[in-house]
Amino acid sequence: MSSPPAASAVIGEIAELGPFFAVQAHPPGVEPPEPWQRITRSLLEARVTGVREWLAAAGGQSPDAVEIRVAASVAHLGLAARLISPALAAAVLHGLVPAPGLADLRWQPVIGGQIPLSLPSDAFTDLSLPAGAFTGGSTVAPTRLADELSSRLLDGPLRELADAMAEFTVSRRILWGNTASAVNGAATMITTTRPDLTARTRAITSRLLERPPLRDASCTGPDGAFRRRSCCLIYRAAPGASGALCGDCVLSR
Repeated sequence: MSSPPAASAVIGEIAELGPFFAVQAHPPGVEPPEPWQRITRSLLEARVTGVREWLAAAGGQSPDAVEIRVAASVAHLGLAARLISPALAAAVLHGLVPAPGLADLRWQPVIGGQIPLSLPSDAFTDLSLPAGAFTGGSTVAPTRLADELSSRLLDGPLRELADAMAEFTVSRRILWGNTASAVNGAATMITTTRPDLTARTRAITSRLLERPPLRDASCTGPDGAFRRRSCCLIYRAAPGASGALCGDCVLSR
């Protein structure tokens, strides 16, 4: 029987899928040095403000022209994608479900590009799975992995993140739509980079999207493509709220 791979091996393999999958690891209970920081309320406020300024500058406007909820939704989508991408990759590749609490994560709140993210090293091995359940990623059932991702990731740090971002007047329907979009986006990046993982990736994500709180957040469009049931609101950041719609937006027909 195989043993779960070391955190360094998992991190190295999932990083090959792209920058949104790259993470670092820090010893549990040990505070990594600056510039790593906790994801606190004050830093989330600063991030929403930074995203608001960035969106306003892109449209040649003052920050006041961009609604706070728009900036908060865009900030949330980026953070959700960074949490989901490495977790989904670890599940697909190794049958592991890393799901630390939001307080255990460390980040570097940069604006633009992927957000540097560090997880406790034991997040890759402390899975609360039955003894002997790990026998390699290809043999852990997609249904079981979707269950674990739902209970440990969606109902863990992603719900904590949604609770925090809802305070910026963003509806939870939008926040869970962002989360569903991030799941689909991560799956698309995995299958684009590793076509051999397409069947397994889609088996896991389709089951994950069927579970609450994502069950009502998306659907399959007439063309068979993923479509969310809400809008991330980024179109409203453009002058006159006339920005382009995302390809999976509920408003895009």
